Amino acid sequence: MIVDKLYNLVTERGHVCIGLDTDYSYIPNSFAQKFPSKGEAIFNFNKEIIDKTYDVSACFKVQIAYYEAYGIEGLKAYSDTLKYIKEKNSISIADIKRGDIQKTAEMYAKGHFTGDFEADFVTLNPYMGVNDSIEPFIEYVQNNNKGLFVLVRTSNQGARDFQYIRDKNNNALYEIVGENLEKIAEKNLGKCGFSSVGAVVGCTNNEEGIILRNKIKSMFLLIPGYGVQGGKAQDIVTYLINGNGAVVNSSRGIILAYKKEIDGEVNFAEYARKEVIRMRDEIRSFI
Repeated sequence: MIVDKLYNLVTERGHVCIGLDTDYSYIPNSFAQKFPSKGEAIFNFNKEIIDKTYDVSACFKVQIAYYEAYGIEGLKAYSDTLKYIKEKNSISIADIKRGDIQKTAEMYAKGHFTGDFEADFVTLNPYMGVNDSIEPFIEYVQNNNKGLFVLVRTSNQGARDFQYIRDKNNNALYEIVGENLEKIAEKNLGKCGFSSVGAVVGCTNNEEGIILRNKIKSMFLLIPGYGVQGGKAQDIVTYLINGNGAVVNSSRGIILAYKKEIDGEVNFAEYARKEVIRMRDEIRSFI
C-alpha cells in the first residue's frame, strides 16, 4: 500500500513534507523572467525545489488553490508538478480538501486519482459524512494504491469555532470525527501497521495531542502548523509512534527560505534544501 512507501521514506529521508504552495510572487524575478508565462515559471520553480530536496524529504504537498488562481496555465503547472514528483519516485499529496455528496465525490476521486491531476494522496473534508465524502475514495485506496488525509483537527485559530464543540459526554467534535475515521483506517492497514486512510492533525493547540493520538493509532498523520503557525519540533513527537507515523508540512518556511540570504535569488533551491535538512534534523533530535 502507498502508506508503506511513505513510511519507508520517512525512515530513510525524515519527516519533512514540502508544501509547494507556489504563488508567482514567491519566485525570484531573475528566475521568473526566463519563462514566457507565469505557469511555466511556477512549474520550473517547483522543479528546481524538487530536484534539490526529494532525497531529504518524505513527500511533497501541492495546494491546488495556488494553481487554480492562475487559470488553465496554473492548472497545467499543477499537473506538471505532480507528474514530476512521480518521475522522481517521491510521493505527492494533492491538497484539495474536497467534501461533497456521494456522486460528486466519485467524480472528485476519479479526477484526482487518475488522469492529468493524478496524485498519491488527497486531502478530504469529512463534514458531509463518511458515506458521501469518504467512501467514494476508498476503492482507490484498496485497488489503486492511493491514500487519504482526512481533516480531523486543523492548525488554524478558527479550528476552535466548530472542531472543539463538545457533546454531552464531553467528547470534542474532532475526537468523534477521528474515532469514526479510525474504524475505516483499521480496515486498510499496510504492512507497516499504519493505514493509507490518514488524518490531518495540526501540531498547534497541542495539549490534547496524546489523547487524540491514542484514539487514532492506525492513522498516518499529515501535520500542518509547524513554523509560521507556531508549531515546534518538540510538539511533533507527541504524534509519532516509534518515531514514525507522520509527516510534517512546511510550505513558505522552505520555498521562501532564500529570502533571508544575500545571494538567495540565485541559489533559492539550495537554501530550500538547507531549510529541509535543518527541519529534518531538528525533528529527529527530539525523537
